[in-house]
Parts: sequence; structure tokens; C-alpha cells
Amino acid sequence: MSAEERQHRILALARSAGDVEVLKLAAELGVSPETIRRDLRLLEQHGLVRRTHGGAYPVETARFETTLATRTTRQVPEKRRIAAASVALLGDAETIYIDEGYTPQLIAEALPTDRPLTVVTASLGTAAAVARLPSVTVLLLGGRVRGRTLATVDHWATRMLADFVLDLAFVGANGISREHGLTTPDPAVADVKAQAVRAARRRIFVGVHTKFGISNFCRFAEVGDLETIVTDSALPASEAHRYSLLGPAVIRA
Repeated sequence: MSAEERQHRILALARSAGDVEVLKLAAELGVSPETIRRDLRLLEQHGLVRRTHGGAYPVETARFETTLATRTTRQVPEKRRIAAASVALLGDAETIYIDEGYTPQLIAEALPTDRPLTVVTASLGTAAAVARLPSVTVLLLGGRVRGRTLATVDHWATRMLADFVLDLAFVGANGISREHGLTTPDPAVADVKAQAVRAARRRIFVGVHTKFGISNFCRFAEVGDLETIVTDSALPASEAHRYSLLGPAVIRA
């Protein structure tokens, strides 16, 4: 197996499993751990993976996006902390947009039940999670359902959102960077997110630290559009400060 073939195999395994480990790859591919580390460094230089201690995980691109099922198995404690910190920022909001994705779904599940709320969402999972709550009215955006995320997109969804004035939007992204703002691989998803940002008086980004410094194909908002960024404590304080200089408060839960 050539180095190029090996790197293609590593990337395929990372995208299939959600992450890879150096020692397991070395054993499976019959090469040294140092060879795998060199391969991962090269893949990282091409923006295809991000290395971690002992391994790597795939970076989402215009050609690759993780499934919702994969997201429910990665960094779950961090996502739960982010969800709890996000719900604490509700204030007096009565109409709320909750984005697609697993972290936003956790926010929906943590919503207070002692006050009336209206939740607008493109996510089938989020709609199902909150529809059972007697204090919550759920409006599910129409449109084409994407199999990878079980969320609706296209003009049906954006037209519905255009008719709303929302108190607060909890938005996620596949990547956030100071240079390119909030991005996602799919143009149809970007359109829905951009419309939600336009419709909301307050906007809060929710996402784990691994989203930072990543840029995808489609930009839908600037960092300065946000009131608050809620992430986990693994984002360095120095980097959080750099984002705060662009306008939003940054909370490291």
C-alpha cells in the first residue's frame, strides 16, 4: 500500500467511525505509529482531519458531513454542559429558534417547563423532544428532510422563517472562525441558518471547542452578529478573548 493509498484509507476510517487512534491504525495497516502520525499531520495540513492526543477526527467539508447519529456519541459531557449554560441565557425570551444538531437538541430537552414557550425548529429530533411538554408550542419548519441530520431545508423552511420575529436563536455551525464567521458545508442548510439569524433579535452560538478555527464552504453569519458564544472549557482562554473582541460574550462551560 502506497502512502497515498494509506492516507485515503485513514481518512475513510475516520469518516466512518468518527475518529481514529494512532496505535490501532498502525496495527491495522501494518506500519509504525510514527508513520501514522506523519500521515495524520499531512491530512491535517490539507484540512481533512484534526489531530488529537493519540489520534484524529475528520473535519467536515463540502463533500463530507458527519451524521446526527455520530454527533450523539462524541463529546457528550461537553455538549450537555453547553446546553445547560445556554438555557441559563434564555432571559425573558418567549419565541425561540433551536437549530438542527445534537447540541441544540440537548438545549431543547433542558428548556424550563414552568413557563410558556414557542419553539421554532428545522430539526425533527428537537420537535419530538419538546412537543410532549404542555408548556411548549412547537412550530416545525417544512421542507425537504436531510437524511444526515433529520432537519428540513429549502425554500419551504426559509419562507416560514421569513414570517417570524423571534426573541432568541440558538444556532450551531460546522465551523466558526474569526476570519470567515459561521460556516456549514451545505448551501441549503446555510440558507435556513442565515434566515434564522435575520429573524432573531438575539443570537447565541452553541458548539464544542473543536468547531473553532474551522471554515466550511458556506458562510451564513459573522461572529459579530452574535450576542454570546457558548462552548466548552477546552477552548483556550486566549482564543476565547480573541473572539470576544469581535463583539460577543464568550462562555466556556
